[in-house]
Amino acid sequence: MTEAPPLQLLVGPPDHGVVGYAADVAAALYELDERTTTVAVPAIDDALAAVADAPRTHLHVTDRLFGASPEEAADNLEQIGVRTALTLTVHDLPQTSDGAMFSRRTAAYTRFFAAARAVTVNSEHEQRLTAEFLPQVGVPHVIPLGARVDRVRTGRRELEAEGTDARDLRVLIAGYIYPGKGHANAIRAVADAAEILSARGERVGEIVVRAIGGPSAGHGGDLALLRAEAERRRVRFEVTGLLEEECFVRQLVQAGIPLAAHEHVSASRSMLDWVEVGRRPLVVSSRYAQEMAALRPGTLALYDPEDLPRRVAEAWLRPELTSLASGTGLSPSLVDVAERYRLWWAGLVHR
Repeated sequence: MTEAPPLQLLVGPPDHGVVGYAADVAAALYELDERTTTVAVPAIDDALAAVADAPRTHLHVTDRLFGASPEEAADNLEQIGVRTALTLTVHDLPQTSDGAMFSRRTAAYTRFFAAARAVTVNSEHEQRLTAEFLPQVGVPHVIPLGARVDRVRTGRRELEAEGTDARDLRVLIAGYIYPGKGHANAIRAVADAAEILSARGERVGEIVVRAIGGPSAGHGGDLALLRAEAERRRVRFEVTGLLEEECFVRQLVQAGIPLAAHEHVSASRSMLDWVEVGRRPLVVSSRYAQEMAALRPGTLALYDPEDLPRRVAEAWLRPELTSLASGTGLSPSLVDVAERYRLWWAGLVHR
């Protein structure tokens, strides 16, 4: 009999994207092997006690969950690593877009890798980021993000209108609000798209950007800047705030044009949020987005940044473009991914 999976330790608030995904993987692992044990702790201070009796532990890691600074996060990971045989799924790898934090995050992530017996990332793009910016740590394994197929509502269908006028030009962005996520780009693009449509004789109703989510920690002030830009461009900027799962999914299937416009992404759960409910989002082309479009053909509509207004106008004219075609596959699912983790851990046990 194969060994049970390592302890699945979830560190941080359950509404954080990395923590939520770790919980999804742990639940899928339990479907495959009821010996799977999961422990959730609210903060890093509780993690050391949680691993006290665990010979093997797996963590999904981003520096912001494990300390107030990259250095503190690395200190904490090292303390866990000396108490249990640690494997990691590393998220949010350092990139030059980190600006002044880049060198500090690079140093911290180098220590993350050193604290673990083995590391996996969620994309070949991230594997390449490791080679580019963390060349001394070796080559991590790749296990892509898994889709929650129980959420899937595939096939062209009428979107839920909830009182909206079909003439309204509405762009939807899911997830936290922070600089670089694409809300400012969306505001400018939807205003320009309205001008394109008006020039073609189309009657456009309200012009709206709806943020399905709220500001990430420390970025509440960004809302004022976005609202000012929206007012200047005569765009209504709506913010739902953080939502429970049922309300979040309902927002994803509202009439509007789904958009994932963050350019400096290492791996993105929000792209999967859209396709899991049967939407086909506009996604800014990047190395990661191209990889995901190839992994799940037909699920993403890639665009070049300068072409966004035209693509928004096209999606308004042809709303069927914003839904997945019937029969579009979303594999690998979470269960597929859980099986890949089991095979990876089994290889480490026998190494």
